[in-house]
Amino acid sequence: MAVLELVQIGEPVLREVAAAVGEDALAEPAFQEFLDDLVETMRAANGAGLAAPQVGVGKRVFCVEVRSNPRYPYKPDLDLRILVNPELRILTVERFSSYEGCLSVPDLRGRLPRAPEIEVSYLDRDGGPVLERMCGLSAGTFQHEQDHLDGILFVDRVEDTRTLTTWDGFERHHAAAYAAEARTLVERFGS
Repeated sequence: MAVLELVQIGEPVLREVAAAVGEDALAEPAFQEFLDDLVETMRAANGAGLAAPQVGVGKRVFCVEVRSNPRYPYKPDLDLRILVNPELRILTVERFSSYEGCLSVPDLRGRLPRAPEIEVSYLDRDGGPVLERMCGLSAGTFQHEQDHLDGILFVDRVEDTRTLTTWDGFERHHAAAYAAEARTLVERFGS
């Protein structure tokens, strides 16, 4: 496995709609190796998720995983998932205020609305169909990564640009309050 180079805001691939992965391509050893590298890159960067466009590959695939993540200590654990050609459906009109950052937008965080309940259908790395319901902060993670597949960055969804802050600013001024908000979501949804 290899750690891939992350592309950052300004790279065209981050603003393009990613292409679907064909069944033949999914079965290729080179693509399976890419999926391993995507996971390795996410883990090396302490990401909660990582989409293929973030490593310069315009394909509809992302991975998610949270295990005592130092970048997101308030996020509940989330088992590794690799989602190929995901389709996401919002299940409620309700929204919560998510304070997000992104590996492709270094040293910046901001508040944006996310749905607390979603359904996502996708193929796993072996081509098997999966349908899952996600709630709370974990639902926000899936929405963030799905946005990458459609050329959307979290900064596009920030409604009040006065909430934008550096990571250091977030830690000093907002982390404690947001951790309390996050705990409320986790208590409500369990994820």
